[in-house]
Amino acid sequence: MAVDTATDFRRKHRFGALAADLRVTAGNWLRAVFVAGLSLTLASCQLLGDGTSVGTVTPGTLRPGLTNDIGAREHPRVVATYGGVYKDPGAERAVASVVGRLVAASDDPSQSYKITILNSPAINAFALPGGYLYVTRGLLALANDTSEVAAVLAHEMAHVTANHAIKRQQRAEAKQLANKVLTDVVQDSEEARKAIVSSQLSFARFSQVQELEADAIGVKTLAKAGFDPYAAARFLRSMAAYARYQSADSSSSGAPDFLSSHPSTPERLQIAVRSARQIGAPGIGERDRDRYLTQINGMLYGDDPLEGFVRGRSFLHKALGIGFTVPKGYILENSTEAVLASNGDGTAIRFDGADVSGYSSLADYMNSGWINGLLPESVRETTINGLPAVTGAAITQGWSFRISVVRIGRTGYRFIFASRSPNQGFDDDFRETVDSFRQLTPTERARLQSLRIKVVKTKAGDTPRKLAIGMSGVEPSRRLEFFSILNDLNRNKVIPAGTAVKLVVD
Repeated sequence: MAVDTATDFRRKHRFGALAADLRVTAGNWLRAVFVAGLSLTLASCQLLGDGTSVGTVTPGTLRPGLTNDIGAREHPRVVATYGGVYKDPGAERAVASVVGRLVAASDDPSQSYKITILNSPAINAFALPGGYLYVTRGLLALANDTSEVAAVLAHEMAHVTANHAIKRQQRAEAKQLANKVLTDVVQDSEEARKAIVSSQLSFARFSQVQELEADAIGVKTLAKAGFDPYAAARFLRSMAAYARYQSADSSSSGAPDFLSSHPSTPERLQIAVRSARQIGAPGIGERDRDRYLTQINGMLYGDDPLEGFVRGRSFLHKALGIGFTVPKGYILENSTEAVLASNGDGTAIRFDGADVSGYSSLADYMNSGWINGLLPESVRETTINGLPAVTGAAITQGWSFRISVVRIGRTGYRFIFASRSPNQGFDDDFRETVDSFRQLTPTERARLQSLRIKVVKTKAGDTPRKLAIGMSGVEPSRRLEFFSILNDLNRNKVIPAGTAVKLVVD
């Protein structure tokens, strides 16, 4: 393996710069793994980005052009975080075809917008101050007609016209100041903690109110522009169904998170349907399914080849020539920072890479201090499918870890398993996953192709079950469910002849 390829792997996933030191990040890292592995961010409208600073904005002193400056400054960071800009003429036309109509129908037709399609398989859309709007290609792939894309954009435009980003920043600064005063003045730490939690709930609710407000404004704008006002509710249902499909533990998907910045999907659905009913009965407005699907035909689906591929329970990287498989019950997610996985029993997995060229042995690397709570007696050098490797265990912050590093050239590929309740199954899953790590054969690498959206017209007698057989990149047992969600169709009903449907093929 060429050194520059390994370097590119670390750069693309930011593995070389990761603070993977469990002494610092065990708790936060695990929460991040579980969130990424067990849930899907549904149209998260990350107005300012999670943890992203937008500078100091003093309430009541907004200077002219501030929102544009914020958006322009944060735009490159957003693009880099979400895999860059996705270039596809059809997808660009699909988005551009609705923007002018929505702007004309919006609360502020003079507001200009800059729309970016992000090269990410995640289903997401959000806005920055100054009219910077973003949709991912993953969201475009889930949508089934022009009105659904219009519903998403109308929602994001509502955030801009309502100036939600600045209001959110001002509220955050006021909350931070109030918390500081509280902790400085109140001597009873428990009372201070309770008061701070109360202020956090208030702040979170403020964000939820913004989201519901944007939902209501978006539906009105959607209808005024001539699109189906029920598209917002329809797409929310599709996103919720896809989230359940992606979740390894569907029983927990409905649990409310009261500190979430977004209201629950049922609440948003109620708002969206109620807003649409105030406009008219179902069946009004433009959907334009056939033209929309024609425009996204051939669009990249799933992981970008530069990030590697998730194929069912396997992760495969063509350029690096590596792959591994997780046990049944685990859901894989390929993020820009690492490959993550989790199951319904509370086990989290992280796979990433690090430069180990500065160590004489993998045992030295394992003992170099990047793992807090490492049990020295557990460190064992071994080989995995002919490759030098090391394994070990750690206990910290109430979590048990199993760690393995497999070396190819200068790169150490790291598996980190974590559980609060380790048992024999935890150890077995760790061993099964690590033992599956291997170098791909030239034939396997040659056969690895990107997944694409393929749009076909149904024939008489076609059913979801029949069409789902031709899907790629999905476990055979889940193809029917995936096809039904992707096309928003009842899996048990015959599809009318001539209906445009999406397949995912390689």
